[in-house]
Amino acid sequence: MIAYLSGVVREVREGSAVVVAGGVGYEVQCPAGTLAKLAVGQPAELNTRFVVREDAQLLFGFLDTDSVRVFDLLTGVSGVGPKLGLALLSAMPVSALAQGLISGDVKLLSSVSGVGKKTAERLVLELQNKVPEHLAAPATATGGRAAPVATTAGRDAVDALLALGFREAQVRAAVAELLAADPAQTADALIRKALGRLR
Repeated sequence: MIAYLSGVVREVREGSAVVVAGGVGYEVQCPAGTLAKLAVGQPAELNTRFVVREDAQLLFGFLDTDSVRVFDLLTGVSGVGPKLGLALLSAMPVSALAQGLISGDVKLLSSVSGVGKKTAERLVLELQNKVPEHLAAPATATGGRAAPVATTAGRDAVDALLALGFREAQVRAAVAELLAADPAQTADALIRKALGRLR
């Protein structure tokens, strides 16, 4: 099992990165949030999961242990492979995904490409009581964790953005991150700032 990889980023591709460690270049499949923080020529330290299949050997990498923990939970569900687990982690922050699983939000989970309603229901059924509740709180700028989004302004902003046709997973993630930075923001301010991120 390859559990950790430390090296220098040689290339960032769509869906993966090449990290050189010990003179060997490893292609690592990563969620979008991890790829966005990797830069060519810069050092990278990734928590990894090595998956061996009949037709391939795949290495998945994550910047934080929370993502690895949720990835392990997701791929432990029957019918959910590592690619689908990665898609879920790419669609929204770990906190939003964890909150969706804990609250049984089938609509949110099935809004992710490749996740049908039956798969979303199975994820909730099997993981609702397994996801640690502390993972459902978004990280703050200081590295702590803020309370899950539950403000009226936040809900109003989400409803307005959904009415504009944006994907639910992306909308909730954007609003959650904005509220984590400043919980007192109005719905109008949240909508304006979220639009800047979603477009």
